[in-house]
Amino acid sequence: MDILERTLWGNMLLTWLQAVAVAVVVFLALNVLKRVVARWVRVWVQRTRTDLDDLVVDLFRRTWYLFLAAVAIYAGSFVLLLPQVEPALRIVMMVLFLAQVAIWSTGVIDYLASRYGKDAASAAAVSVLSFVGKVVLWAVVVLLALDNLPGIQVDTLIASLGIGGVAVALAVQNVLGDLFASLSIVLDEPFVIGDSISVGEYVGTVEHIGLKSTRVRSFTGEQLVFANSDLLDSRIRNYKRMDERRASFALGVANETPYEKLVEIPGIVQGIVEAQPQVRFGRAHLKGFGDFALDFEVVYFLLTSDYTVFMDTQQAINLEILRRFAEEGIELPYPTQAVHVVR
Repeated sequence: MDILERTLWGNMLLTWLQAVAVAVVVFLALNVLKRVVARWVRVWVQRTRTDLDDLVVDLFRRTWYLFLAAVAIYAGSFVLLLPQVEPALRIVMMVLFLAQVAIWSTGVIDYLASRYGKDAASAAAVSVLSFVGKVVLWAVVVLLALDNLPGIQVDTLIASLGIGGVAVALAVQNVLGDLFASLSIVLDEPFVIGDSISVGEYVGTVEHIGLKSTRVRSFTGEQLVFANSDLLDSRIRNYKRMDERRASFALGVANETPYEKLVEIPGIVQGIVEAQPQVRFGRAHLKGFGDFALDFEVVYFLLTSDYTVFMDTQQAINLEILRRFAEEGIELPYPTQAVHVVR
């Protein structure tokens, strides 16, 4: 009993043992409660169809053991009289609590990203927004934690960081430009993953939209890498967004074609074009007189943006024109030249 009545830092050893016992009991109770509730939630998850309960399980899994230990130690400190240490314990407890809240919030962001980024079209947008959200979240948590530390003026720190941030921004302005360009691409969506686009003379399919660059798979097989800021400064053609594709082609017949046949050609071509699926006929006219032929211009619209369907349709029209012209006795031109010899 004499040993237990000895004083250490203003508290008897018996009081210290009681504080340790309280901390151990609280820590064990919190761990048991965490496991029991997590097990009950897992059983509940199997009975429900919504995925919101999966978020609850994930948040229990993300609960930090260091945070539980800090709560247990803080609970045990109430048994003791530690006027000099208590403010420091309160600060540590607040910092760990903010860190735990940030971990839980990160889990919520990951849950939202997995829920709304399931398809390839929105995966890039969700990835960028998730990254930006986590950066902002942890920046706020760090500032709040520093605001609770004695002797640190957050206003002065923010002002100094602002001055330093200007210098850093000037040094990495190209990287920041690409970063903000990626946010603009994600929010405005001029194109998404899977779209066929052309940038200048380059044409391909969008494969990846990153924080700094966008990767496009060219139709010839190679991968094209564009800086996001360069993409926003360029003229982009998005072929995937076409409601219909306009097609035109020239058609020549021999100069010796009779007038009656020339009058019938627009109707013949219109019937051939309208017989194709997903096609809307535009026009067919005798455009002019060429060096070796009489030139017709034909315009039609394909009611899909698929380039393969467009080429299949054009091939079918060409083959049918050859067949019908052969039946009607309409000859296609070939280069000819008349030579007049003067004696």
